[in-house]
Amino acid sequence: MTRHPLTLALLLGSFAAIAVPASAQQPSSADLARWQRDAQNVTIYRDDWGIAHVYGKTDADAVFGMIYAQAEDDFNRVETNYLNSIGELAKAEGEQAIYSDLRQKLFIDPDTMKAMYARSPQWLKALMNSWADGLNYYLYKHPDVKPRAITHFESWMPLTFSEGSIGGDIERVNLGRLAAFYGKEPVPTTPSNEELGIYEEPTGSNGIAIAPSNTADHHALLWINPHTSFFFRSELQMVSNEGLDAYGAVTWGQFFIYQGFNPRLGWMHTSSGVDAVDQYLETISKRGDHYVYKYGNKELPVREKSITIPYKTANGMASKRFTVYYTQHGPVIADANGKWMTISLMNTPIPALEQSYLRTKARNYKEYEKVMQLHGNSSNNTMYADADGNIAYWHANFIPRRDDNFDWTKPVDGSNPKTAWGPLLSIDQAPKLFNPSTGWLYNSNNWPWSAAGAASQKRSDFPTYVDMGREESPRGYHALRVLSNRKDFTPSSLIAAAFDSYLPSFAHMIPPLLKAYDQTPSDNPLKAKVAEQIKVLRNWDYRWGVASIPTSLAVFWGEDISRRVAAESRRAGSLSAEDYVATKATPEEMLQSLAAASDKLTADFGTWKTPWGDINRFQRLTGDIVQKFDDAAPSIPVGFTSSRWGSLASFGARAYPGTKKWYGTSGNSFVAVVEFGDSVRARAVTAGGESGHPSSPHFNDEAERYATGNLRTVYFYRSQLKGHTEREYHPGS
Repeated sequence: MTRHPLTLALLLGSFAAIAVPASAQQPSSADLARWQRDAQNVTIYRDDWGIAHVYGKTDADAVFGMIYAQAEDDFNRVETNYLNSIGELAKAEGEQAIYSDLRQKLFIDPDTMKAMYARSPQWLKALMNSWADGLNYYLYKHPDVKPRAITHFESWMPLTFSEGSIGGDIERVNLGRLAAFYGKEPVPTTPSNEELGIYEEPTGSNGIAIAPSNTADHHALLWINPHTSFFFRSELQMVSNEGLDAYGAVTWGQFFIYQGFNPRLGWMHTSSGVDAVDQYLETISKRGDHYVYKYGNKELPVREKSITIPYKTANGMASKRFTVYYTQHGPVIADANGKWMTISLMNTPIPALEQSYLRTKARNYKEYEKVMQLHGNSSNNTMYADADGNIAYWHANFIPRRDDNFDWTKPVDGSNPKTAWGPLLSIDQAPKLFNPSTGWLYNSNNWPWSAAGAASQKRSDFPTYVDMGREESPRGYHALRVLSNRKDFTPSSLIAAAFDSYLPSFAHMIPPLLKAYDQTPSDNPLKAKVAEQIKVLRNWDYRWGVASIPTSLAVFWGEDISRRVAAESRRAGSLSAEDYVATKATPEEMLQSLAAASDKLTADFGTWKTPWGDINRFQRLTGDIVQKFDDAAPSIPVGFTSSRWGSLASFGARAYPGTKKWYGTSGNSFVAVVEFGDSVRARAVTAGGESGHPSSPHFNDEAERYATGNLRTVYFYRSQLKGHTEREYHPGS
């Protein structure tokens, strides 16, 4: 995705003065009466961890109560998610967010969303209405809360945020190249983190399902372990007299449990390697005042649309108007050497929102799979377990059929009709596993071809676009190690497996380092400089721990050597940096890197013999979405590491400006183990705590449990709340 000087995707500057919103819109007497009536149909029980258990007469009542509870816990995150999803972030954050909003509105048009709302099924409309009512009632009851920009929530808005992943498909559109195309701004020339040798924390999650045949009590188990930025989701329960009873993680502002369970079954989503987003190169010509694009032997008109983006300035509100372009493949998003680039992706808000909600009410495998047939989940795999003893894995859920002769990892020729998307693959045509003979399933954002060990499906049986090369990851190797050949799993031992401290990346990389040291001549000064460090690493069992000195040394060395060989490993093509280090790095590179890592540890912490827990820390000081860190402020040690090194329990940490210690911002967030039998039993932990308010006792009360993997009991049944309820109330009371 790049710029285009020729196209004139014309930026038309138009400025209008608008007052910056500060207070919620005042309700009519009819609205207020309805809100108060609905609130009386809802009871919220806050347990002794601050978690909301919301009981409503109807599903709509439960939605009213659960979104009210979310707003109580962190209205800022609720509103910010919707500023993003409706394309109005620039109203709050100014000019810097203009192209983020433009990107969103290329796909999410408010008028289109309102029309979709109008034709939505009545049951879904009722939920969306209650969602808006719950948030507006919260603002009415809390006049001290000043929204950043949304002073009144409207019922169509949930259609803009219908799937709970941390990053939507729309984010595949590069903002720099979008700005270059539509804003005639220069293409950014900043090198990527990869080019700079800076490795970002691997994204995604862990999901594990264990069949009754592999458990001590012959009950199915489900491990729910999303890896996201911290504090990205709320933990709550929603219950109604209409059959709703779901518990789990809710992305702030949404009205469905995204990853969780009900009395009969549970579900977990992991990021998929499926190709569900494709880019096309369009051959464009100008005909009069408009554009056409080539398609086969035809010239078809480029559709034009005007989009206005309001944004905050120091002098009030202003706006910019853009003329944007579409072909049958989707919106134009960049220039690529004289051709316009378009993008195709899933954009079906009604089925996506229906699926996200209806799966929470499924009661068995058939019902759950029927909901999957809505094909409204484009970027995620699904792990499943139920009380009937079934376990299952679905690889992705939105896979358009394509000609496998094209390289779909790159933009394809939009003028060739053979590159058009065909019908979606059915559930049974895509990779899927049901009750595999191994008795277990897992996914850690790697390929699906090892999901059930020896009972996995074969890559050769599916089109290449079903999974685009996410090969076995260090976490994948680790999962295979802890899941294979076990028949005695319990909830406690599954927790232990998911927090197993082995680091397979270093088991792969350290032996070549030791060999390099052994082969280095004794008169080489490097040999003496790192002799003690080599001895420490030689005796290491490749396991993390807060007291572990070799973990500190290995991580600092791993970071340093990966940067040193980054350019070489990229040129090598298929090798990861870790594989390149293990197979291609020279002895001199390895030992120089170990010396440099030791020097860095000594400079930052006084000695290279610094325990890992003194470096790797969890800290939560404010409720800000972008966290600030301070070495002088309280923090707690965390033993587990980046998933890059194969740690199943993931903690993406680094130093920040002004800090020497490393602070985590992503990785394990909501963590739960669920056992399905005659009743459901669960344990869970949420990073930090439930509330986003530093003054709340539940702002950081789960931090120690989070850092040590000490999951707490989930109060799923009303009887379990007895003696564990801090507050019982109706919304607004």
